[in-house]
Amino acid sequence: MKNRAPIWQLAHGRRLDLTDGCLMAIINVTPDSFSDGGVNESYDDAIRNAFRAIEEGAHIVDVGGESTRPDAREVSAAEEQARVLPVIETLVARTDVLISIDTYRASTAELAVRAGAHIINDVHGAQREPEIADIAAKTGAGLCLMHTGRGREKLPDVIADQYAFLNVSLEIAAKAGVSRDAIMLDPGFGFAKDADENIELMARFEELHGFGLPLLGGSSRKRFIGAMTGQEKAFERDPGTAATTLYMRQKGASVFRVHNVAINRDALAVANAMLEMERRLKARGTHA
Repeated sequence: MKNRAPIWQLAHGRRLDLTDGCLMAIINVTPDSFSDGGVNESYDDAIRNAFRAIEEGAHIVDVGGESTRPDAREVSAAEEQARVLPVIETLVARTDVLISIDTYRASTAELAVRAGAHIINDVHGAQREPEIADIAAKTGAGLCLMHTGRGREKLPDVIADQYAFLNVSLEIAAKAGVSRDAIMLDPGFGFAKDADENIELMARFEELHGFGLPLLGGSSRKRFIGAMTGQEKAFERDPGTAATTLYMRQKGASVFRVHNVAINRDALAVANAMLEMERRLKARGTHA
């Protein structure tokens, strides 16, 4: 079952048409993120790189203040907020691009949406602080619920584990009153998944359409791409990332969270051109 409508309902009366796929630029205002730690650590760097991403075609800027790398230091809510809120406030004042706050904390999410963010992107799928779903419901923010295997026993089948975990997240969102039109699902590539699990999850990506919700592909520069391409350094994995963007777009993904917007913009354009040609061929009874 494909998602019911290619429109994502967001905070502040905004909506995002997902028909042709969208790019979410990663702006980690941190010193220790796995790929770009320190690149956007200062306010000035974060703003400069956010505007570069917007110029390259980003539809969404995803601002985060705490690294999700497995061995990263956990920061306080106050430290996280001090990192992200000034960046969000400036972007809202200077551009109409959509802003996402990458956090699992309800307090940070509430302040970010109040500052102008449109989307809450929770790597714990609303299961670490379920109150975050209440914030999404109250503000009308888009809510991205990500799957993770961290801190729990996973099922042996990668797709079964997706449904087991994300159905809990969806129950939390439903109980809070979050509209299904506001929900995006992220299968969480790299979060307590080894290379084979990540590759299998991508190969079976279309099985996630059973949720009937739009899907986000967050494979950018992940280690499993290096396992496939032989690129050990994260920043050298952008071509491999672009290949996964093309592949997941053909499998029905709607949003792509990426470090390098330009290369993934081109990959998305190629994927959309091929999908459009497939539609034309089917319409006239020809199969490519």
